[in-house]
Amino acid sequence: MTAPSSLLTRMPAPPRSSPATPVDVLFVHTNFPGQFKGVAQHLAQRCGTRVHAIGSRTATLVPGINVSRYSVSAQDIAASHSLARRFELECRRAEQVMYAATQMKLNKVAPKLIFAHSGWGEAIPLRELFPQARLVVYPEFFYRTRGADVGFDSEAGQLGVDGAVRISLRNAATLLALSDADAAIAPTHWQKSLFPAEYHGKFRVIHDGIDTKRLTPGKATFTDPSTGRSFRTGDEVVTYVARNLEPYRGFHIFMRALPRIMQERPHAHILIAGGDGVSYGSLPEGYAGWKEKLMAQLDGRLDRARLHFLGHLAYDDYVALLRVSRVHVYLTYPFVLSWSILEAMALGCIVVASDTAPVREVIDDGVTGLLTPFFDTDQLAERIVSVLANPRRHAPIGRAAHSRVVEAYDFERQTLPGYMRIVEEVVGAAPAFTRG
Repeated sequence: MTAPSSLLTRMPAPPRSSPATPVDVLFVHTNFPGQFKGVAQHLAQRCGTRVHAIGSRTATLVPGINVSRYSVSAQDIAASHSLARRFELECRRAEQVMYAATQMKLNKVAPKLIFAHSGWGEAIPLRELFPQARLVVYPEFFYRTRGADVGFDSEAGQLGVDGAVRISLRNAATLLALSDADAAIAPTHWQKSLFPAEYHGKFRVIHDGIDTKRLTPGKATFTDPSTGRSFRTGDEVVTYVARNLEPYRGFHIFMRALPRIMQERPHAHILIAGGDGVSYGSLPEGYAGWKEKLMAQLDGRLDRARLHFLGHLAYDDYVALLRVSRVHVYLTYPFVLSWSILEAMALGCIVVASDTAPVREVIDDGVTGLLTPFFDTDQLAERIVSVLANPRRHAPIGRAAHSRVVEAYDFERQTLPGYMRIVEEVVGAAPAFTRG
């Protein structure tokens, strides 16, 4: 469907403001700046706008932005109905946002434009607080009981009716936000497609953006912080990265492919970055984490001297890791697409990835990456081994991947213009100069 020329149709467009009368723009995100980082920083440097933000204690203070942080307690929710506990926490966040925003109003802050992530309930009070503002929400994911992440992996077990209802109720705060919003932003077309059709007309698809000036192909050296061993571009290195090592990102599938990979490529080293917790699913019963469980299952089948668990890495170390990768592996349930796959592609990595809906949106199999069925460990191993054995033959894939990200996902070329079109509809054309 072709997007209309303007989705901000709740009210007539306000008059353009002169640079002498700064326009207030408010960002609301529990982990501010989150997905709004580049846009918020750009607006903070733009004459004619004053940028404010509300977030929880995990929000980051950003120079030039007035950040108001709140705290919320998760205690004493046991008395709430089990189906209502998530919404109880979202309402507590909404209450804290209401207090923070009311204080802003007392300080003469009157935002004409609000960008809010709706996933934690923080958008619930915004329409009542600022009825004249244009409200743009970022509803990252719409939970479904079939056709996406739930029920995708039989190892995760099956939901009963109560579990399915609990999943559906996760959408309550997001649906309230969408009802109030003038427009909505989804980072991918697939994520937009999950939302009820009656809301599609409010959506613009604008990815969070990749800094392709910083993330360019190049040579590097990466040192394993636990062993001191160094790896260089050109070494036989397989990389895997996730915030946490868990099934949602295919960690169990990747680990089960390793015995064959290590057997067929006796000089290959496997470098795995990520924490031992869970971001989306649950911990395995009887084990401290999925790494512990998989290592127990594969005991005696892996060469531990060539298997490197790196934990969480600083960003520059993470970039160096990807630059030494001969083949990078990205697997995911049908779920939110990670930034890491696009960052790896921007760096020219040859990516072997799961043939799942969000990945197919960014990778054309055999052109900008290599796709394998999520659960097929043999095909995953075959494709990884093929790249390790023939890096020159696969090199065009890495170059095409870099070009794909530059053309379609670059922050300055795609993301920023998309957001600025929204800003300019509200506050007028951007001045031709910025603060020094």
